[in-house]
Amino acid sequence: MDNMVKLIAEELVIACKRAYKRGIQTGSGGNVSARIPGKDLMLVKESGSSLGDSTAEGFVITDFDGNMVEGTGKPTREAFLHGLLYKLCPEVNAIVHFHAPYAIGWASTGKYLPRVTWHSKLKISEDIPVIDIPSAMVREEDSPLIEKMFMDNPKLTGFVLVDHGIVAMDKDPINALHNAELIEETAQVAILKELVGKLGI
Repeated sequence: MDNMVKLIAEELVIACKRAYKRGIQTGSGGNVSARIPGKDLMLVKESGSSLGDSTAEGFVITDFDGNMVEGTGKPTREAFLHGLLYKLCPEVNAIVHFHAPYAIGWASTGKYLPRVTWHSKLKISEDIPVIDIPSAMVREEDSPLIEKMFMDNPKLTGFVLVDHGIVAMDKDPINALHNAELIEETAQVAILKELVGKLGI
């Protein structure tokens, strides 16, 4: 692992540990990645490892189809999704996917997540798409659905998978994490507002 890739890995570690500490992802779930500049390659989390225990050595390098290029571990099973997003979004350099509880809770409604706070309205261009993919991972046959979503909203910074959680992206791992945190916060507030409305408070 050269110095540039190691620096990127260290940024991913910061994002992983922060997500774990905040409870956006627990256990050994979730995955993160970063584009390797100037190459059609990405640094991705090893399968089965916990975000809370992440180290710079806990990542492997794959191509955008998820094929191993360098490393000893097994890449996350969501490598296909990460690679697809890098192909569709040349300006994106980092992607995070967390099984965030409030976002998953909201996604069970099947409705777009509304931007219910001024923070979300200022930072997110449109209400957040919710996609129902009947699988524990995004597959090649799901590509047209993902592609259409980005055709409809090229400035998209994140979306939610039903029963699966947040996928967020940005120019670097920390900003991708910030987008995921904002989506989870927005989902939490949206659920609370729905409950308050039903209680008639």
